[in-house]
Amino acid sequence: MPESPADDAWATSTGGSSALPEHGTGPVTADDLDRVVQLAVAALRGVPASAWEAKAGALEWDRWETVEHLSDDLFAYAAQLGPRVPPMSGEVPFVWASRRPGGPANAIHANHAAGPEGLLQVLEASGALLVAMVRTTPSSVRAHHGFGAADPEGFAAMGIVETLVHTHDLVEDLGLVWTPPADLCARVLARLFPDVPQDTEPWPTMLWATGRADLPGHERRTSWRWYGEPRA
Repeated sequence: MPESPADDAWATSTGGSSALPEHGTGPVTADDLDRVVQLAVAALRGVPASAWEAKAGALEWDRWETVEHLSDDLFAYAAQLGPRVPPMSGEVPFVWASRRPGGPANAIHANHAAGPEGLLQVLEASGALLVAMVRTTPSSVRAHHGFGAADPEGFAAMGIVETLVHTHDLVEDLGLVWTPPADLCARVLARLFPDVPQDTEPWPTMLWATGRADLPGHERRTSWRWYGEPRA
């Protein structure tokens, strides 16, 4: 099976250990988000040029559109934290629009003329915006999200989930390895998915929690959500 360019980075970041922590062993940070975005960009550089117009996993979007959607997610979370007094009743009112019927409704679109490398620059830049907002926004701030008003840590965790699972969508049919660190998945699960099993491996649990995979002993989810409100 071909390996992702991010494999060495994953091994380094996890110390080569397969030990699995209990879910929820610390906060989710801006550094965690930065780490995940950089590893995703590295992994996506392994996508063949011919594969960008094909569908991403089980999604109805092609891989290019899926990266635009992920970039848009990261940008939108950063934007929610941007106003001095963030809105609590809805999103900051950027215009989100699809380029085709059935395509993702984004405020962020990449210039096709820049090719896949330009697309990944858009992803990296959008991730950096959210990293910066999480680092500089006081922890007491709350902003609107449909799954619960969140603090900066919550938006960092949301950005990590989006990046992890959409990168899975993007590479799962290509034979590229994408296995995120268990410790990071565990902390994100504890922050956003308090209702998931606590005795299962974190990464398969995250895929199950987001409706993407089976989990032994549990029915597959046909709908799902996370909980963005800060922990007590």
